[in-house]
Amino acid sequence: MSEWIECKLGEIAFFSQGLQVPIEEQFTEQKENLIRFIRIKDITSNGQEPIRYIMNPGDRYIARFGDLIMIRYGTPGLLSDKYEGVIANNLFKINLKNETECYRKYIFYFLNQQSIQDHFMASQNSTTMPAITFTEVSSLPILLPPIAEQKAIAGVLSALDDKIDLMHRQNKTLEAMAEALFRQWFVEEAEESWEEGKLGDLVEIKYGKDHKSLLDGNVPVFGSGGIMRYADRSLYNFESVLIPRKGSLDNVIYINEPFWSVDTMFYTIMRKPNIAKFIYQFVKNLNLSSMNVGSAVPSMTTEILNNVPIQIPSDQLFEIFEERCSQLYLKIQSNAVQIRSLEKLRDTLLPKLMIGEVRVDV
Repeated sequence: MSEWIECKLGEIAFFSQGLQVPIEEQFTEQKENLIRFIRIKDITSNGQEPIRYIMNPGDRYIARFGDLIMIRYGTPGLLSDKYEGVIANNLFKINLKNETECYRKYIFYFLNQQSIQDHFMASQNSTTMPAITFTEVSSLPILLPPIAEQKAIAGVLSALDDKIDLMHRQNKTLEAMAEALFRQWFVEEAEESWEEGKLGDLVEIKYGKDHKSLLDGNVPVFGSGGIMRYADRSLYNFESVLIPRKGSLDNVIYINEPFWSVDTMFYTIMRKPNIAKFIYQFVKNLNLSSMNVGSAVPSMTTEILNNVPIQIPSDQLFEIFEERCSQLYLKIQSNAVQIRSLEKLRDTLLPKLMIGEVRVDV
């Protein structure tokens, strides 16, 4: 490793802040002379937010695909290189001074290390809104191998990320197929003869529990934002639908393996066989955000969920739907297991590659 160079990030990069744009100057449709406006919520929601557009202010504030964009406020340090457009003023772009000596994707992975993200959160300088400064980012020590090895390291990590992304896209396709089948059978072809009931007739809605006393393990622990960690024990071992109680109310999750659910996430026990996948599709298509009863934090109650009206078809139709969907969900679950395995491998390799503990052939 004698050829590796230790320096500060500010010695190899400079930073440019984004543009402040009033809400009335943001548009929801792309028209002539408009360009995409990239906000914090675009990055934190992984591209699920509706796109906004603004008048093109010129190249100074523009990021192109592959450019490193970092969040300054709220979730400081979170990074993306997958957006193109004008960045908002609570974001900033990391520009490399010499790209013949520094490889952008290597810097991207360096900054995505959990230790770096933890450092940003610990060193934030605001009591009201977590934030980081350019000084803080500039002072980060970094080890730089020769450019060829930087590219090789980034190539290994990118290959894992590409595989993870492929499986995520496969799962979206499989989920869309299951949803199309649900809509055809239970929405478009719904029969008036079906029993009028309530969601509580089909499921028992249970509160999650605190996870802090759990040891680390392989059991996924779910909050309203998704998987929080992996623990040594499960709260429930059977097929279930998880429904947010606090926070992101529309993040409904289907699970068919042992899991733990924290107190911001309800879990469900099925009162009938062959209905979990039906319940998942039904609840996922509800506008849960519109049922919010919270003031500061979006909130859901068991009373609201139990009283959601639902048309209940025959047990035979539930059984047929289960048979048709089961292979789709088995593949989704298999992909999810592989995704977690690949993410664990990537996250284990990343810090070792960054300090030369694991080397890559160039």
